[in-house]
Amino acid sequence: MPIHSDRCEDFDALVKTIAALRDPDHGCPWDKKQTHASIANNFIEETYEVVDAIEANDVPHMCEELGDVLMQVVLQAQIAEDNSEFTIDDVCRGINEKLIRRHPHVFGDAAADTPEEVNKLWSRIKMEERATSDAQAQAPGEKREGLLDGVPTSFPALLQAQKISRKAVAVGFEWESVDDVWAKVAEEIEEFKTAETPEDAQLEFGDVLFALVNVARWSGFDAEEALRQSNNKFRRRWSFMEGAAWAQGRDIAELTGEELEDLWQQAKRHERE
Repeated sequence: MPIHSDRCEDFDALVKTIAALRDPDHGCPWDKKQTHASIANNFIEETYEVVDAIEANDVPHMCEELGDVLMQVVLQAQIAEDNSEFTIDDVCRGINEKLIRRHPHVFGDAAADTPEEVNKLWSRIKMEERATSDAQAQAPGEKREGLLDGVPTSFPALLQAQKISRKAVAVGFEWESVDDVWAKVAEEIEEFKTAETPEDAQLEFGDVLFALVNVARWSGFDAEEALRQSNNKFRRRWSFMEGAAWAQGRDIAELTGEELEDLWQQAKRHERE
């Protein structure tokens, strides 16, 4: 479906608004002061707020939060333009070219009829792009990019683990079956149990989590999403427990372990019902 002209006008209006906020003479003092680094964390915060709205199925809120994310994109691009680095047009052109390049089954003559076939095609294309990038990086003084260098260290740890694992698998570093992955989980748990120092225990616990991320990958679901759902489930049950305690005129911190367990079981029954 082609983009309507009024949508382009709205986007252009947003770009002009951000440019006005950054205007050296008449702009906003806060906006003029910002750098790429000073507002980097805002991207993370705004993105998580979009995810919250999606999970709550709050469509109006989702629309608002997506606007906040888009504002971060345009503001970063404007900072870059002010620094003579790149422009918002460069950003749009780059991602459009990448989308076309990585979808030859839509814009070219490649074949991919299922999501699984598309994923295989993407992996091949990315490897080809990486090979080209490596060849171009052979100039004197330029560092060759490693396989995992493209995984941001600012990602949440579980998300990093997933990305790292998938990249390693793409070049053949993989178990033969999910049973082998479970065996690795058991091995890491034993190493955690027998760790001799707190530092070793922490490292081994991380290895347990990393192995479980691979179980999730083999099982076809997202480990980050799974943990987020468990967090939300615990939040719901805890909220029920607090409400039940308040209904009795008590604070949940005053309850005994037995009373807390009883409320926990009530919360679980309430969810099932």
